[in-house]
Amino acid sequence: MKYIFLRFPGGKAKAVTLSYDDGFNADIRLSNILNNYEMKCTFNLCSNYIGKGSFLTKEEIQENLIGKGHEIAIHGANHRAPGSQKPIAGIRDVLDCRLELEKTFGLIVRGMAYPDTGIMHFEGNTSYDRIKNYLSDLGIAYARTIGGDNNSFTLPEDWYAWMPTASHLNANLFDYVKEFLDLDIDNMYISKRYPRLFFLWGHSFEFDRLKKWDVIEKFCSEIAKKEDIWYATNIEIFDYVNAYNSLIFSADESIVYNPTLYTIWFDVDKKLYSVKPGETIRIE
Repeated sequence: MKYIFLRFPGGKAKAVTLSYDDGFNADIRLSNILNNYEMKCTFNLCSNYIGKGSFLTKEEIQENLIGKGHEIAIHGANHRAPGSQKPIAGIRDVLDCRLELEKTFGLIVRGMAYPDTGIMHFEGNTSYDRIKNYLSDLGIAYARTIGGDNNSFTLPEDWYAWMPTASHLNANLFDYVKEFLDLDIDNMYISKRYPRLFFLWGHSFEFDRLKKWDVIEKFCSEIAKKEDIWYATNIEIFDYVNAYNSLIFSADESIVYNPTLYTIWFDVDKKLYSVKPGETIRIE
C-alpha cells in the first residue's frame, strides 16, 4: 500500500490562514496590511453589532473585507458563548447571525468562530455534542475554537473544534513561525510527509490597545509570499480538504476519480499528482 498525502493547490505542502473576531473598525487597518502581503483572513462578525459604536458598518465590511477577497463568518448575533447558553438560545444566536449576514451581504456564510468561552465551558444542559449537532443542522461547515495554542500545524480532525496554531499575543509566536518555515516536508521521513497549516487568530483592536501593530507586520513579513505556501481563508481550507477527501480510489490505489469541482493535488510515495474536476487518472 502507498503513502498518499494531500497537497494544497499547486502541489504545496503548507498553508497559512488567519481568523479575526468581532468586526471592530481596526479590521480595516488589518485588512490593508494583509492585502499588502497578499495574505487572506476570515473575519468573524456579530450581526447585531454591525454599524454600532466602534464596529464596522456594512459598507466598510463590503469594501474592506469582502471586496478584498477575505471571508466573513459567524460570531453569534450577540457574541454569546454557545457553551454557556441553553441549546435553544445558542441555536437562535447562530441562526440569527447567519441569516442577517447572508441577507445584508448577499453571500452564503458557512464558517464560524465561537464567541467568548465558546466550547471551553458548558452549562444550562448543553454539551459539545449538542452544539456540534445543531451547528451541522444549521449548515455551519466549521467552527474555530481557542485555548489550545500549539505547534503541531495539523489539519483538524474535528472541524467543529478547529484549534488554531496561536494567538498573535502568544509569546512563542515567532518560534512557531520559524519552526513552520523550516519544515522541509517533501524531504521528511515518508510517513511524516502530511501537509501542515499555520493558523493565526486574534482581535484587531488588541493591536491598537496594546500598541502592537508591529507584531502583525512582522508576522506577515516573515511568513508571506513564500512559493511553497498556500494563503487561504478558513472556508477555502475547509472546502479544499473536503474535496480531497471526496476523491475516489480503486481498491489497489492505482486509479483515482475526482468527482468535485476542484483540481486536487496529492503526493503518492514522493511523486506529485493532480486530478482535474471529473477526471480519472492512473497512478504509476
